Amino acid sequence: MKAKLDEIRQILTEPGQRFEITDTHIRGTTYRTWSQTPNSLRDILERSTKHASATYLVYEDERITYQEHLALVAKTAHGLIALGVKKGDRVVISMRNYPEWIISFWAISSIGAIAVPLNAWWTQQELEYGIADSMAKVVIVDAQRYSRIVPSIKGLVETLQEITILVVRCNEATFADLEIPDLGDSDSSLKILDFGKVIDGYCDLLPQVEILPDDPVTIFYTSGTTGAPKGALGTHRNICTNLISVLYISARNQMAYPSSQRTALDSNGDKQQNAYLLSVPLFHATGCHGVLIPNTFAGSKIIMMYRWNPERALELIEREKVTAFGGVPTMVWQVLNSRDFPMRDTSSVKLITYGGSPCPPELVRKIKENFPMGSPSNGYGLTETSSVATMNSGDDYLEKPDSVGLPLPVVELAVVNDSGDQLGPNQVGELIIKGPNIVDGYWNKPQATKDSFRDGWFYSGDLAYVDEEDFVYIVDRAKDMVIRGGENIYSIEVESVLYDFPGVVDAAIIGIPDLVMGEEVAAIVTCNPGISISEQDLRSYVAQHLAAFKVPKYIFFYDQLLPRNPTGKILKRQLREEVSRTILDQPSSLG
Repeated sequence: MKAKLDEIRQILTEPGQRFEITDTHIRGTTYRTWSQTPNSLRDILERSTKHASATYLVYEDERITYQEHLALVAKTAHGLIALGVKKGDRVVISMRNYPEWIISFWAISSIGAIAVPLNAWWTQQELEYGIADSMAKVVIVDAQRYSRIVPSIKGLVETLQEITILVVRCNEATFADLEIPDLGDSDSSLKILDFGKVIDGYCDLLPQVEILPDDPVTIFYTSGTTGAPKGALGTHRNICTNLISVLYISARNQMAYPSSQRTALDSNGDKQQNAYLLSVPLFHATGCHGVLIPNTFAGSKIIMMYRWNPERALELIEREKVTAFGGVPTMVWQVLNSRDFPMRDTSSVKLITYGGSPCPPELVRKIKENFPMGSPSNGYGLTETSSVATMNSGDDYLEKPDSVGLPLPVVELAVVNDSGDQLGPNQVGELIIKGPNIVDGYWNKPQATKDSFRDGWFYSGDLAYVDEEDFVYIVDRAKDMVIRGGENIYSIEVESVLYDFPGVVDAAIIGIPDLVMGEEVAAIVTCNPGISISEQDLRSYVAQHLAAFKVPKYIFFYDQLLPRNPTGKILKRQLREEVSRTILDQPSSLG
């Protein structure tokens, strides 16, 4: 298996070939890079003119062609410049997966500004933090997110001094009903405007702006091990590297498995347009870097959903002749288990991709049984790696379904011990990653950057091993984190809220394995003697402070202080073992 893939890699990356590799010096470090990497996201956008008449976005009953999209992006770019947005300024996007999300993202990146996608599921306090921490000049939101941040606007204006909020999908009546905060006698500047009116009337040609490969273009927030989320600062080179990596994977699979159907990003087959069902949020690197950008480059049709629903997904797969879909394993499970699955025509599906949480081998088997024309694939990546770092697909995946695959040709991987020494095959240690896809540190967090980015390497915090054929296996997370349905939840975020609840003296968050979600959040809590606290009390309190997906599904009450090692660290492995023994019998008390 490995010898065949090595031979294919050598052919594809030879000098003069599409995936030629060269050495490039970036910020004082030499990296292997794709020779034909686009210089910027703007270059990718401008290339879309070759697909002018093709459908680009489908949302409900709306259809937007590539040409219409480019015109809307240009108008938005001019509108942002008129609002004072300059190269390097931050512009927040927080909304559902609406077409305006995509239009705004391309507009921001095409004028050299920095897009800051915020999690649309975040609470008021979390959104306020993201806007303030990024020092955003403009915030683009839907009406639901606007209503959520209204109580924070006065404080944000005082902090930032100047802020403009654009609200999408508002008719005149809806916009007139928006609550406008009273700033009193403040000298600060606040503008709340209708997005549609702001961009109306501008030129449909992009403004001229010079953009360099290593200019920053995105800040994607990751949950923080010390509580506050950290903004991963991505560059044009980072994201464009991921694009070529995705195309390389497609080309490699075509050579490795010539008898299989063409993959979802191959544009050299028949004339039928590829169609990707966008089922994951665009505010994650998977949705933006892994789906939006490669499919835009390939001229695919992107079908958007108001919210995830497996029955609706199957309806769209049949109606739009979807050639690829995926996201996290949870979603694939739900499609396969849907009552509508046997009644829908899914024969158009050629590729099913997923990642973000552990994938059971049983899912691989079910995909092959139910999608005979489809090819399953799984990969590994982080916000800090600009999406994909390794990929496992085709027959390789069927032979090694527990692996996240081989590293991309421009990605270097190593497994190290606590002393930083590289380990040999099948030895477990921390996975570290180097490549042109690694972000330029954390926004405004110099110590966190210093801790995680060293000598060109990113220290992932994930425990892994590499087998004799260089296939990577993730075995645990060194960072204290639960992954629920692809969403990263750092334990300390939830624990900090629980500690604030009156009567709670000790708390720990762990992950409980779940077939559908991958993991569910479980809280183990010790209360003061004589204090009565209900599970619902704690859930309601957490829900007031954190996004709904972070609220514990399971709550266990411990009758003594939680077990700790000599240094005071909670023994979570012991707690997991206790929970696994009791969850089926009495899922409420431990100790």
